[in-house]
Amino acid sequence: MRAVVQRQYGGSEQLRLDEIDAPKPGPGDVLVRVRAAGVDRGTWHLMTGLPYAVRLGFGLRRPKFPIPGRDVAGVVEAVGDEVTRVAVGDAVIGTADGSFAEQAVVPQHRVAHAPAGLAMEQAAVLPVSGLAALQAVREAGRVHAGQQVLVIGASGGVGSYAVQIAAADGAVVTGVASGAKTDLVQALGATRVIDYTREDIDRDGTRYDVIIDLAGNRPLAQLRRCLTPAGTLVIAGGEDGGRWLGGTQRQLAAMTRSPFVHQRLTALLSRENGEDLTTLSNLVEQGLLRPTLERTYALQEAGKAIDHLAAGHVRGKVALTV
Repeated sequence: MRAVVQRQYGGSEQLRLDEIDAPKPGPGDVLVRVRAAGVDRGTWHLMTGLPYAVRLGFGLRRPKFPIPGRDVAGVVEAVGDEVTRVAVGDAVIGTADGSFAEQAVVPQHRVAHAPAGLAMEQAAVLPVSGLAALQAVREAGRVHAGQQVLVIGASGGVGSYAVQIAAADGAVVTGVASGAKTDLVQALGATRVIDYTREDIDRDGTRYDVIIDLAGNRPLAQLRRCLTPAGTLVIAGGEDGGRWLGGTQRQLAAMTRSPFVHQRLTALLSRENGEDLTTLSNLVEQGLLRPTLERTYALQEAGKAIDHLAAGHVRGKVALTV
């Protein structure tokens, strides 16, 4: 089969389209004929091996999984003997250890039926970012109807879903994005958008019940000033912390401080599971959630897709077609 392969850490120049042996599913696995694969920020981290902390679980000297990509949408070609969630011929979404390929193996606990009527390219950008957004809003943030919610990084992959889910749950959502993306964030359900190129989040003194920070570059003290006295802060992103921690020190600082203040300060550790994937599919079918797909690339253009995402200009998501 054709697959994008990476033998060592580095930039997109490390990626090669190659012919390799097709994977074989184990007893609890699903073999998927890939129709499309989403490109998320985590793919860039695993490609570059940065911050260095990611290498603890994904290979110290070289990538543990030579095929990049996790988001996948496609059709089930085979299932292991223990698989009960899906059957051959089903259209599915999930997270694979290497989705930039014509075929991918997905453990059955990380697969779900694809939303009915949704194009494969759109379905493919739902799993990783959608799971992070769902868990940030409903579990870490505990958002409920009537709350004032601030989503920082509202036009990105996770943020575009977080705005929609919080609005669907009845919250009054304010999004933070650049002025060029204001229209997108409003269309997703935000009642107000703060253009961070013109004003900061604490300029007007508004206090929020929940802040979901996906941008990863604001001091903890500033974020706390924008919270109500008993508000919740969810830090789910960090990009400015250097080559070793990559911004995760803000998450550690928040969790360390939380027991000593009235505000609830927490970090998101996203989990990939079929139950939450099914919830996302249901939200899409109910018309409460829609993937914002900016553009697609061919499989051999995986490097271009990752570079475009890393440049920070993407409105929502990008995907590869296979």
